[in-house]
Amino acid sequence: MAKKRRRRRRKQLPVFITVILVLAFVVALMVGIYKYANGDLDLGFGKNNGGTVDNSSRNDDDNIIVASEGDLEIHFLELGNKYTGDCTYIRAGDNDILIDAGSRTNSIKTIDNYLSQYVADKTLEYVIVTHAHQDHYAGFATGEKTDSLFDLYECEVIIDFSQITKGRDTGTMYKNYIRERDAEIAAGATHYTARECMEQNKNVFDLGDGVELEILDSYFYYNRSNDENNHSVCTLIRDGSNNYLFTGDLEKEGEEKLVEMNDLPKVKLYKAGHHGSKTSSGDALLKEIRPDIVCVCCCAGSPEYTDINENQFPTQDFIDRVAPYTDYVFVTTLCTDYENDKYTSMNGNIRIISKQGELTMYFSGHSQKLKDTDWFKQNRTVPAAWK
Repeated sequence: MAKKRRRRRRKQLPVFITVILVLAFVVALMVGIYKYANGDLDLGFGKNNGGTVDNSSRNDDDNIIVASEGDLEIHFLELGNKYTGDCTYIRAGDNDILIDAGSRTNSIKTIDNYLSQYVADKTLEYVIVTHAHQDHYAGFATGEKTDSLFDLYECEVIIDFSQITKGRDTGTMYKNYIRERDAEIAAGATHYTARECMEQNKNVFDLGDGVELEILDSYFYYNRSNDENNHSVCTLIRDGSNNYLFTGDLEKEGEEKLVEMNDLPKVKLYKAGHHGSKTSSGDALLKEIRPDIVCVCCCAGSPEYTDINENQFPTQDFIDRVAPYTDYVFVTTLCTDYENDKYTSMNGNIRIISKQGELTMYFSGHSQKLKDTDWFKQNRTVPAAWK
């Protein structure tokens, strides 16, 4: 009988294992579905998953990824309104970096809430203000009775634009910016214009663990343009063999000068110039940097600047030019009803974490590439390179 019982147990053992495996599979499948729906799957590079989650009321606190010390993180922020604007947060080791803070002064609370999750000591080691347009610097340019980000955070180094278009220096927002910035300098911040960075040979900053922040040279640091966008401060982050490029709203002429004046590398990531406009991300720049990933900070389909559909961000011209290099194009926000002040996340807050050179992307919205979204299918023509 004992032998028979042992044989029965041997027969039952595979059944038991099978049940356990089935249960494990079901649990894994449920976890995968949950992460898929929340736009939080680890994509790596060269992979993509779908998702069509509407996160218009979602708090990104639920989707924080904690990176270990020494990892490089790049975050493209949604700004809490229907307007297009830029705000990029970068963490490199112990360094917290903020590039721009648009789009309106009412974005300050949204930006502060987001940064507070990561910047526990309320200190920004580097602040870069690319140019004097409110969709890039409104968060630094408040009235005297409203706290700006300079009031909310201690800023150690401030780097900003060297030029402003003639006549704009009399505007209220510019005056507010100068007052707020100068108060931060008086409180102990070190300040350079982009031109001073170049002339004083202080354009490369060591962020530790082999990561460098470089202020690139630009013609319009020294020469005034009729287009404020061309005054943009241009920044390159170097992380081993990976490079990440941020050009503010630099336009075609400024990009061509940028290529002439710098030895630009191939880049892993490019923040689309001027929100994916038809006048930026030109061929001269793209053929030098050949981006793998492009992130567009805008409210897609918004008529804020034009009623012409194909010229609304991200524009058809921009898409056609970038398509030969990559289809890894992602967009922060989607305009759903401009007149009634309605918007929602497209990819949402976009976070890129580099661990030993390997990139992983996370989204507070869905994780679809631009070309796979309903908005693209309804409003844009698929370029030949994406067919």
